[in-house]
Amino acid sequence: MTTTPDDQHADDRYYIPNGSHWPVVGSLGLLFLMVGLSTWLNGADAGFYIMLVGLATIIFMITGWFGTVIGESVGGLYNDQVDKSFRQGMFWFIFSEVMFFAAFFGALFYARNMSIPWLGGESNNFFTNLLLWEGYESTWPSNGPGEIGGDYQKMSPLGLPLINTALLLTSSITVTIAHHALLAAKRTQLTIFLAATFILGFVFVYLQGVEYIEAYEHLNLKLTSGIYGSTFFMLTGFHGMHVTIGAIMLTIIWFRVLKGHFSADKHFAFEAVAWYWHFVDVVWVGLYVFVYWM
Repeated sequence: MTTTPDDQHADDRYYIPNGSHWPVVGSLGLLFLMVGLSTWLNGADAGFYIMLVGLATIIFMITGWFGTVIGESVGGLYNDQVDKSFRQGMFWFIFSEVMFFAAFFGALFYARNMSIPWLGGESNNFFTNLLLWEGYESTWPSNGPGEIGGDYQKMSPLGLPLINTALLLTSSITVTIAHHALLAAKRTQLTIFLAATFILGFVFVYLQGVEYIEAYEHLNLKLTSGIYGSTFFMLTGFHGMHVTIGAIMLTIIWFRVLKGHFSADKHFAFEAVAWYWHFVDVVWVGLYVFVYWM
C-alpha cells in the first residue's frame, strides 16, 4: 500500500520509522567511551585513545541520527500524534535528568548534614571521634578523617562563579526572547538572540575551564581533596557537560533557523532545546547556592 502525504498527516495514523542502525552505533560508542575513560582514570594510557574512539563514534551517531530525524520532520512525515510523543519523551528525559542531579545533591546533603557530624562525634557517637579519628572537627568543607586530601582552599562564590551565574541567567532571557520572536515570525530577532544564547553557553564552559585550572594549580582543590573536592567537581563537572550539550543543540537549532526551518505552529525541536536550557539554568542556580555559598 502506497502512503501519501495526506495519509501521513491523518489523525488516525502514526508514522513508524524504518529500522535504524543508529542505536547500535550509539551503544558501541558508549561502550568504548566508558571502557576508555575508566581505564584511563586507572592509569592505562591506552584508555585515553579508546575514549577518543568512543567519543568520535558518539558524535558520528548523533550527527547521523539527528540528520535522519530532521529530514523526516522537514519532509512532512510527522503529524500531531508524533509531536505529542516527542513532547512526552522530552518531558521524561528532563525528569530523568532531574533525578540524576538529585542524586548528587543528595550525596552532598548526606555528607554535610549526616556523615560529617557523625564522624565528629555528634548524635551520641562520641567514641567514633575519640577512638577512630581523635581531634577530627566536623566542619565543612572537609577532607574527611585524617585530612586525606591535603590542604586546599575552598572555591569562592564571587569572581568567575558569579560571572557564570549572570551568563546563564542572561541566556535564559535571550532564549525566551528568541522563542517569542519565532512565534511572531521575526526571523532576524530570532537569529540574533538564539546566537547570543549559545555564545553565552560556550563562554560559560570556557570560564568553567579557567576556574578548574585555578582550582588545581593555585588552590590545590582536586577530585582527590576528600568529600568536598569530589562533590564539587562531580556536580560542577556534570553540569558543565550538560551546558556543553545544550549549547551544541542550540547551535544546531540556529543553523536550522538560518535554513528557514520552523514556523510559529511547527517548532517543537526549538521548544525542546529551550526546555532543556532552562533546566540547565535552574540546576546551576541550585548548584551555585548549595555548593559555592553554603
